[in-house]
Amino acid sequence: MAMPVYNAGNYLRPAVMSILAQTYPNWELLVIDDKSTDRSLESIADISDTRIRILSDGFNKGLAARLNQAIDQARGQFLARMDQDDISYPERFAKQLALLASAPELDLVAVRAIRISEENEVLDFFPSPLTHAEICARPWQGFYFPHSTWMGRIEWFRKYRYRVPQPYFCEDQELLLRSYCESKFASVPEVQFAYRVHATINLKKLLRTHWAVFKLQFLHFQAKHEFQFVLFALGVFLSRIVIDLTKLIKQYIALKAKIKISNIELQSEARQWDQLKIRFFSAETDTSSL
Repeated sequence: MAMPVYNAGNYLRPAVMSILAQTYPNWELLVIDDKSTDRSLESIADISDTRIRILSDGFNKGLAARLNQAIDQARGQFLARMDQDDISYPERFAKQLALLASAPELDLVAVRAIRISEENEVLDFFPSPLTHAEICARPWQGFYFPHSTWMGRIEWFRKYRYRVPQPYFCEDQELLLRSYCESKFASVPEVQFAYRVHATINLKKLLRTHWAVFKLQFLHFQAKHEFQFVLFALGVFLSRIVIDLTKLIKQYIALKAKIKISNIELQSEARQWDQLKIRFFSAETDTSSL
């Protein structure tokens, strides 16, 4: 499990605790510090588990470089990843490994996820197509395949690796675009992950990310002479700006005010999440309780 860390604050300990709670026991967690300045690593200093390795070299290299470092350091057959402020459900590893074992043709799998706020409230579901055909149906729209939930065969990661220097906040989309024609992806159908959404809305960052994705798509489809996909990607780029501005306004309202959850399936997931919150976000979470 690769977990690059940069100024994770109070979110790091619950994230690590969620890995300690995995029902599948044969894992190794690589916590890779990217020159944090907030002393967040101190929050896990008391955790004594030989399966956890903390790597720190005093440099700020960025997410893609740190993930490549994890690829080089990994000692198992599979590599998973997770962001520093998210939560893996206890069955996550077991379910992803079962899917990979049942389908040897699969290279990379994700899981369904809910989105949570900075205050740990359930917001909605993360879009999660399940099959390779669904995930890759419209490459000009990007890939709805949550990066923080990935688990894949280590040989796949070593074959493709992350591009360095990384494209602006879209290293996962670049990797998927470069590899999807020669790879097989899928997702676990059950929700096994909580993906954190932050309230701060950085419009400049959002627009730069959309532009970076479009440039990747333009170069990729142009090289393959798929000029119709270039036009589709341009249309998506323009429409996504308008759509995301609307979504950001709604998200901001939802994050600032408690919204009643009406979706029945989401209500069920919210109840499960409430139980996990107690487990991982108590004031003094003790590893012996996991």
